Amino acid sequence: MVGPYGMCADFSRTWFCGDGRASDEQRRLHAIALEHITTNMELLRPGISFTGLTQRGHKLPQEFVDQRYGVMMHGIGLCDEYPAIYYPEDFIPGAFDYILEPGMTLCIEAYIGAVGGREGVKLEEQVLITEDGYEKLTSCPFDAALMS
Repeated sequence: MVGPYGMCADFSRTWFCGDGRASDEQRRLHAIALEHITTNMELLRPGISFTGLTQRGHKLPQEFVDQRYGVMMHGIGLCDEYPAIYYPEDFIPGAFDYILEPGMTLCIEAYIGAVGGREGVKLEEQVLITEDGYEKLTSCPFDAALMS
């Protein structure tokens, strides 16, 4: 979404639709996606390199690696998807090797779905890098039906 002054906003949510209760598999996929993005958010602070984020980031369970989202994190602001913080499987040594600085905005995201699986979950949070860590900019809640 492009908003005021040309700034871009980006977040993803998967929701349970319909009557009844989310399946065990739906809740499992959601839990893995949520763990992935929250663990990766905890790495965020000024001075950490993009390479360090790739190396220290949450590792996807093997069953989800083939269908991973294109990047583990990406910049957001006046352009979308730059800089790209890649998964280890896609890492290019020396490419995009900068450090986080206060004032940068990033999206931390995950797609969790197996090849041949019937369902998948996509979650994403947008954050601002601050002097001492990060501030979450997304205020949209996660679906309680998938978290219970």
